[in-house]
Amino acid sequence: MSWYIMTLYDRILVPTDGSPEGRRAVAHAVELAAAHDATISGLYVINTASYNGLPMETAWEGVTTLLNTDGQEALDVLEELATDRGVRVETEISEGSPAKEIIRTAERQGCDLIVMGTHGRGGLDRLLLGSVAEKVVRGARIPVTTVRIDESNTETEAVSTETDTETAVSVDSSR
Repeated sequence: MSWYIMTLYDRILVPTDGSPEGRRAVAHAVELAAAHDATISGLYVINTASYNGLPMETAWEGVTTLLNTDGQEALDVLEELATDRGVRVETEISEGSPAKEIIRTAERQGCDLIVMGTHGRGGLDRLLLGSVAEKVVRGARIPVTTVRIDESNTETEAVSTETDTETAVSVDSSR
């Protein structure tokens, strides 16, 4: 009888916003990829909807260059962490609605898991601002692991959600 290690994940999508708090989710994804010998697919989404209100005379080229630079810097951090752990990594910058782009990219690339940060907003903040993570959890056809990235919370809390079974499991990753 031959034993082998079954890997659950071959490709893990990690959307990043480049924030220091968001690096917790990136680090968690890199560790998961290392444990499963998976490839990391890094994604930075330029939220074009949030720039629709800018006056037409605004220099779009300058805004686009700045946003692409921010995105590349965020993906460079991911690449560095992945390389340090010996994890294969591919990166991409896209434009559009963040939740839609994350789901679309996961499907297009055949990802097995999405790992992303969430600010853990509740109540009125969540109602008014919406939650990219919540939209991804509801819309994705693959499991989504969210990592709480509140500035006030020094512990990283991961919540894994299986969208097929609609079962949520809370995981304390600080152990």
